[in-house]
Amino acid sequence: MSHNHSHTPENYNMAFAIGISLNIVFVLIEVSYGVIADSLALIADAWHNLSDVFSLLLAWGANYLASRPATDKRTYGLRRVTIMASLFSAILLLFALGGIAWEALERLWEPSPANGLVIITVAAIGVVINTATALLFVSGQKHDLNIRGAYLHMAADAGVSMGVVIAGVAIMFTNWLWLDPLISLFIVLVVLLGTWNLLKDSFNLSIDAVPKEIDVSKVRAYLSTLEGVSEIHDLHIWALSTRQNALSVHIIRRDKRLDNSFLNTIQEHLHHHFNISHVTVQVESEEGENGCLLNHSECI
Repeated sequence: MSHNHSHTPENYNMAFAIGISLNIVFVLIEVSYGVIADSLALIADAWHNLSDVFSLLLAWGANYLASRPATDKRTYGLRRVTIMASLFSAILLLFALGGIAWEALERLWEPSPANGLVIITVAAIGVVINTATALLFVSGQKHDLNIRGAYLHMAADAGVSMGVVIAGVAIMFTNWLWLDPLISLFIVLVVLLGTWNLLKDSFNLSIDAVPKEIDVSKVRAYLSTLEGVSEIHDLHIWALSTRQNALSVHIIRRDKRLDNSFLNTIQEHLHHHFNISHVTVQVESEEGENGCLLNHSECI
């Protein structure tokens, strides 16, 4: 028997629309002032921020596709694209951080003149825009890897821009040119920790690993100690999307009766205590010779 609590993706359409619009405006500002200030750094950073627009579009598209209904060909719908999007977003962010780190190391070995007031001002605008965009996703990023990917992209850019502002002001007073790349490298390391977790979690979900918040031993213990249950086997737990988890299991009962309340109790408990909303249970009898073909150690 299968049971499915409603778990459609939250509507982040407005958040994505605002975030993408703000970042497109910022890219145009960076390019314009990069030309005015004759700053290759600003122009190069504009290309980096354009990649953030792409990452937001990717997350938005995945969030939308996950809400589409299932079909006869895709019986789970397109929910899994949120996992694919979060994995790709993590990889994209790693490349972006690598680019920032490379540029910072070059500036550390060959310090360039202090950033002008124009560059500091544009970076300050970047702090405001990227922070505002990150805040749009701050609540959802705790429970959805796809949203976390969008959040981390914006938080990383806000941190780097803040580093430019702080370093720029400090350099104006101290002339310590090494401050700028050093702060950038520190921010890269901090963001890298969150990005690595995003990459690891999204990769695990993409290969049907058990979501990290679910303790399989506790699920197995709960199912095994249910009244009338003599044995369980073929237990599988995986993620249907970055928000919805599924479980399938075979349960052997001493009682031959098919009790719907027994199944309903299992489904409700797994939903409320383990965040598993799509539960499929196959009930079997311990009597008789023709046992389940999947009840042996060689089966996955």
